[in-house]
Amino acid sequence: MRVHLPLCRPALTIVAVLAVSAVFACSSDDPYVVTPPPAGAGGNTVQALPSIAFSPATLTVGVGETVTFAFGGVAHNVYFDKVAGAPADITGSNANVSTTRVFGAAGRYTYTCHIHPEMHGTVVVAASSTSAGY
Repeated sequence: MRVHLPLCRPALTIVAVLAVSAVFACSSDDPYVVTPPPAGAGGNTVQALPSIAFSPATLTVGVGETVTFAFGGVAHNVYFDKVAGAPADITGSNANVSTTRVFGAAGRYTYTCHIHPEMHGTVVVAASSTSAGY
């Protein structure tokens, strides 16, 4: 025995509109969605967060290591303080991309987002400890 529930056309239209709206509400065009770092980025990744912060604020790496700067849906850039050994700046308005920089010399490299001047971060490059003489 089949039971038929009456459903009028306006109700079907409303259900269809709500379903389509739900699909668009879950799209990735939201500027506050943080994209994950690219595969293989490892632990040397700095996320530029939509909350106007770099995470981690300080990252320690070894000489010659690569750091990935991962930009989510909000545009950011990275300008390093002008000190010897600092890598090239990441200029422009970067969103939904990742960019890498190699740190070839030991030191402390601070940087700022010029779009959001309150955003600061630091990469500390530690000298290699392989010559400890075991």
